[in-house]
Amino acid sequence: MSGVRALHSHSQERRSLLLTAIAAGACLATKSVLAEERPGSDERPQKGDLLVISEGGQEGQVIKPDDLKLGGPPLRAWPKDPKTSVIRNGSRLNEVLILKLDPAELDETTRARAPEGIIAYSAICTHAACPVSEWVKAEQGDKTILKCPCHNSEFDPRQNAQVVFGPAPRRLAALPLAIADGALLLAGSFVGKVGGQAG
Repeated sequence: MSGVRALHSHSQERRSLLLTAIAAGACLATKSVLAEERPGSDERPQKGDLLVISEGGQEGQVIKPDDLKLGGPPLRAWPKDPKTSVIRNGSRLNEVLILKLDPAELDETTRARAPEGIIAYSAICTHAACPVSEWVKAEQGDKTILKCPCHNSEFDPRQNAQVVFGPAPRRLAALPLAIADGALLLAGSFVGKVGGQAG
């Protein structure tokens, strides 16, 4: 009889642990959904938004010009509404690549949007909407460029992110920047279409 009691007690304990785990998972899922549904999180970047790091140990930290290394690699970032503190990460189309290059290397159009040589482009490839995630030597020439590993499209950040290799049909969308109070902020909305051919 004691063996049956022990088995029943063990079964109740397992059931209790399982229910606790399910409840905890439901709670985390609810928090995640609520975080994603914050008003403004899926709105496109807007003039005056700050830029915050989108990944790694410094995720959410406001990007300052000194955080960027001259010559790259780029930092991945989200726009953040400075009034509401809402990070606009509800749409992956809002993720941005920020990098610092020598202003003398930039064409006139790019330089006009790039204070201190700091430029911002959409992190979404214009071919199939994959993330542009590599900073590598170009297939042709010796410059370092932005590359989408899905289909090997390459973009020259010095020349308004024009396509220099691969199937991408158009340049990456750009974001004009400004510097105020030691932080990077957006001087306008995206210039160009964000996303892939179907996006």
